Amino acid sequence: MLRVVLITGISGSGKSVALRLLEDSGYTCVDNLPVRFLADFIASARADRMERVAIAIDVRSPGELAELPAAINTLRNVGTSLRVVFLDANTDTLVQRYSESRRRHPLTERLQRNGKTPSLLDCIELERELLAPLRDQEHVIDTSSLTPGQLRAWIRDLVQADRQAILLTFESFAFKRGVPRDADLVFDVRCLPNPYYDPALRPLTGRDAPVAAYLASFEAVGQMIDDISGFIEKWLPRYAQDTRSYLTVAIGCTGGQHRSVYIVEQLKERFSNYSPLLVRHRTQLPEEHA
Repeated sequence: MLRVVLITGISGSGKSVALRLLEDSGYTCVDNLPVRFLADFIASARADRMERVAIAIDVRSPGELAELPAAINTLRNVGTSLRVVFLDANTDTLVQRYSESRRRHPLTERLQRNGKTPSLLDCIELERELLAPLRDQEHVIDTSSLTPGQLRAWIRDLVQADRQAILLTFESFAFKRGVPRDADLVFDVRCLPNPYYDPALRPLTGRDAPVAAYLASFEAVGQMIDDISGFIEKWLPRYAQDTRSYLTVAIGCTGGQHRSVYIVEQLKERFSNYSPLLVRHRTQLPEEHA
């Protein structure tokens, strides 16, 4: 059966990185496809007996963006295996990336009036407005603090996940870097004992045995894990009934290295029989370097 991945989102959020990863993974990729050609392209790919295609659609064709959510629903209603990934990033990160690349925002000319060039912030604000309906109904990845290697790994895991049920994702993060824009549920575990203050544990992570043993020794840590697990077990069926395809549960501590990582790993064990399940760590842990 043909599998289709649609990459969309805010300009500068990493769509090119994602599309290159999919191309390297054996997907036939098309960038900047007009929305009006989406159904025809997928029909042609199916007729040619292709197995995997990836398509990027974004604000470069703004006149048709309003039609994209309906086009996606129509394709799904006729049985198309279609996974949509919406890439996002906070405004400060986008401004920095544009500054480093020295590229113009794709909406610059559209907003230009009376010879006056719009600011980058004006372009980003309009783009968020245009893409808001699509963002609200699809799986979002906030790439603000991700390295290209992390983003590639996250895209790879996402497209490989089975879509027979709601996709449950546990994600650790650092509050000092801000709450991820892709989080559906956020749990703050900064109230728990912090291994950072033990010099022997400071360079380690929540996946290392000494840190795990330290945190497991506190009753409050176990209670926090029980409470979060119980909440998800109770409400996950309701989220699924709401026709939601994805649920991202973000666990945050100060530095995103010890407590949040440990609790995400414990939740992964608690929900090991659930599928599809993904685990992400926003702080780049040693084995994640790419």
